[in-house]
Amino acid sequence: MALRLSLLQLSAVAVLVFFSLLLNGGESATAPDACVSDDHHNTLAESFPNNATGVLNATLAIIPIPLETARRLIPPQYGILERAYRALVPNFPEGMYPVMVQAAHDHDVQFRAYGITIDDFTRVGFEFPFLDLTGDRYSSFRWAPAQLISATNGIALEGSRAYGTFVSPAEFEPLCDAYRRLSKDTTYFRGSSLTSSEFVELEMRRLPHSASDPYPLELLKNITNQPTFANATSCDNMIRLFNTTMSVGEHAPASVRGRVRARVFPFGGVEQEWTDVYGVQVATPFIENNYLDCRTMRGYSGTAGPGDSYMHGGNSNDEL
Repeated sequence: MALRLSLLQLSAVAVLVFFSLLLNGGESATAPDACVSDDHHNTLAESFPNNATGVLNATLAIIPIPLETARRLIPPQYGILERAYRALVPNFPEGMYPVMVQAAHDHDVQFRAYGITIDDFTRVGFEFPFLDLTGDRYSSFRWAPAQLISATNGIALEGSRAYGTFVSPAEFEPLCDAYRRLSKDTTYFRGSSLTSSEFVELEMRRLPHSASDPYPLELLKNITNQPTFANATSCDNMIRLFNTTMSVGEHAPASVRGRVRARVFPFGGVEQEWTDVYGVQVATPFIENNYLDCRTMRGYSGTAGPGDSYMHGGNSNDEL
């Protein structure tokens, strides 16, 4: 995948580099007592030295919620492109919308050209994809309004807040990986805010084969590659690669089924539990362009290939 950095992207990198140096006295952001993770090392840093690159090991799970609930939670100025997700999952339940919960561990994040590395950190939040941010009734964006992030990583906390995200410093179980194994097939994850009663907890069981998963991997590839925003002052363009050695063979995405419990924004501060939740556990390297003008991403087609916001025989998507 060939990428060319625009002046805007370069300036965004410069801002992050300056921010990192400011917080760390001009030294690398890696602390000597940083967590030791089992994750793969960053394989993209050498090829994309002027971008933020790293490894994201995550549980990605889809929670169907009523469209009317989604419409109440999502800011009204952003239309929901229902036909975009039905192009990927034609049998998605009628009258429902796919919220994604992402519980992820960021590992070996660096700006190779500047000699900067950032401590590993964990984050979790609910994300709302297939939104018409630019009003073109075509381009899918993902609203990620709130995150719980490792309290020990100031760069990650402030970097997320810069998008307008509601950020809670949090502690996680496990400390240094994307999930803890309870048994051969069962995993556990919990993030708990240190400043509020917010938490997110996932307990997942790996399925024997992907045919049991009602959501194709293409759906999650699409969602995780949509430009992300919080208050739309800027957008994050994270390109996640699912076709490297990191996610094939024995490391291929593992289909999971389980439950999610949470008390977190934007669900009104009420504890909720969802059962029979399906998704995948997968590690992917990523290339990231930070703090882009969202308007420059109008018509973006980098969401993992055909079928993302494109409809055969039509030029637009239904919008709610």
